[in-house]
Amino acid sequence: MSTIKPNNSLLDQMHDILRRLHYSIHTERAYCDWVVRYIKFHHLKEKETLQVNSKDKVEAFLTHLAVQGNVAASTQNQAFNALVFLYSKVLNAPFEGVQAARTRKEKRVPEVLTREEVKLVLSFLSGTSELLVKLLYGSGLRITEAVRLRVQDIDFGFKQITIRNGKGLSERVTPLPNNVEALLRNHLEKVKTIHQQDLLKGSGSVYLPYALDRKYSNANKEWNWQYVFPSRILSTDPRSGVVRRHHTDQSTVNKAIKQSVRKANICKKVSAHTFRHSFATHLLQRGTDIRTIQSLLGHKDLETTMIYTHILNLGGEGVVSPLDDL
Repeated sequence: MSTIKPNNSLLDQMHDILRRLHYSIHTERAYCDWVVRYIKFHHLKEKETLQVNSKDKVEAFLTHLAVQGNVAASTQNQAFNALVFLYSKVLNAPFEGVQAARTRKEKRVPEVLTREEVKLVLSFLSGTSELLVKLLYGSGLRITEAVRLRVQDIDFGFKQITIRNGKGLSERVTPLPNNVEALLRNHLEKVKTIHQQDLLKGSGSVYLPYALDRKYSNANKEWNWQYVFPSRILSTDPRSGVVRRHHTDQSTVNKAIKQSVRKANICKKVSAHTFRHSFATHLLQRGTDIRTIQSLLGHKDLETTMIYTHILNLGGEGVVSPLDDL
C-alpha cells in the first residue's frame, strides 16, 4: 500500500493557506517537503489518520530527526514549525505539550571580517556582485532583502533604502552609502534599458505582492516597481505560471563571494550574511548606539543584536593576553 501522495488535496490546501497568509515561496516549499517526509515516516495512507495520536506522531518524528538524523537545531525547529502549521492551520487540530528529544543549539559567535578584509574581498568583485555586496556591508541588508529591492525603495535624496516585507513582514529604513551612489545610478540606467526593451517585446511585467497587479492593472510594468537587480533571463513564475523577469538569484552572489574570499586568501567561513554581521560590528566599534543598530538590522529582540557586543569583548578588542605581560 502506498502512502499519501504529495499531490493529495491536503498539500494543495496547505499551499493555498500558505500563500493566503503571504508566506515566502521558500517557506512554502520547505513546509510542504517536511509534511511529505512526516507522512512517509509514519507510512500514513489516509488523511484522517494524521489526527490519530497526533502528539505522539509528532514527538516520534522529531525525536527521530534529533537522534537518528542528527540534524541541526534549526532544521528540527523548521520541521516542528511545519507540523504546527499543518495541524493548526490546515487540519484545525492543534497539539500541545510535545516532549520530543530536541537537538541542542550551540551558541556561536558570528563570523566577522575586519575592515581590511572587507576591502580586500571587494577588490576581487565586479559588476552586479560588487554592488550587491557593497549594499550588504554598507546598509546591513540580508541577501534576500538585497535581491528583492525595487527601484522605488532607493531614495537618493534622503540617502536611504527602505526594506519592505523583510523578515517577519517588517519594514525599516537603512542608510544608502555615499560611495555606491554613482555605481548604483549607472546600474539603474542599464536596468532601465533592459526594462524598456522588455516592454517593446510585449513583456516588462514584474511580480507584485498582495495581488496589487489586480488592483492596479498597469503597475507591474511601471519602472518604480521593477527589481533593482533583475535576472538576466525571463522565467516562469512557479505559482502563477506567468513568464516575466524575476530578481537575480542569490546563489550567483554567494558564488562570487566564495571565489573572491578564495582569491583574497582569507581563512574564514564567509557568506553573504557575514557582511551584515560586519556592518553591525563595525558600527559598534565606531560608537553607534545598540538600539540604533537594532533598528537598522530590523531585529525585534535586542538580545539578538547584543551578540555583536560579545564579539567586541573577545580577543584583542576586549582582553589583553597574559602572555603580553611577561
